[in-house]
Amino acid sequence: MRRICYSVAMSLDGYIAGPNGEIDWIVQDPEADFGALLARFDTWLMGRRSFELTQTPGAPKMPDVAVVVASRTLRAADYPGVQIIADDLPEAVRRLRKRPGKDIWLFGGTGLFHSLVELGEVDAVEVSVIPVLLGGGLPLLPTANRRTKLRLTGSKVYQKSGIVRLEYTAECRT
Repeated sequence: MRRICYSVAMSLDGYIAGPNGEIDWIVQDPEADFGALLARFDTWLMGRRSFELTQTPGAPKMPDVAVVVASRTLRAADYPGVQIIADDLPEAVRRLRKRPGKDIWLFGGTGLFHSLVELGEVDAVEVSVIPVLLGGGLPLLPTANRRTKLRLTGSKVYQKSGIVRLEYTAECRT
């Protein structure tokens, strides 16, 4: 079965976006292989807000991947080629996992991450800690009702940028 992996950049004080949604603080390290990260996934799963950010002028284009958006407000007819999950998220995610293919990148914000953690549907959490203190913004995970134990499976320190990448597997996935 395909795994769902939340791979995200986070400030040292625990935010994935600044107080106004800004992500300009996320730096790239020349040693990091972003292409290898992208090659692991053939499906991006995201919430409405993250999807809308990918649709703004100047946003980087998504590679040749299937895009699945969890949203109760977007209409599938307005976004041909994008699968919209409007209801029954648990069942839709289970069907998505059963499809053949590579792993699924849970891309973007905290809302969908929170929902999938609560459902026990996150297999891996990969956080690139960027050496910056934002002082506020969108937290990695809003208050969760479910405790999810993680097991460290990898780490890497990028000396030039000071980024620390941490990779965990969720041990309590249902």
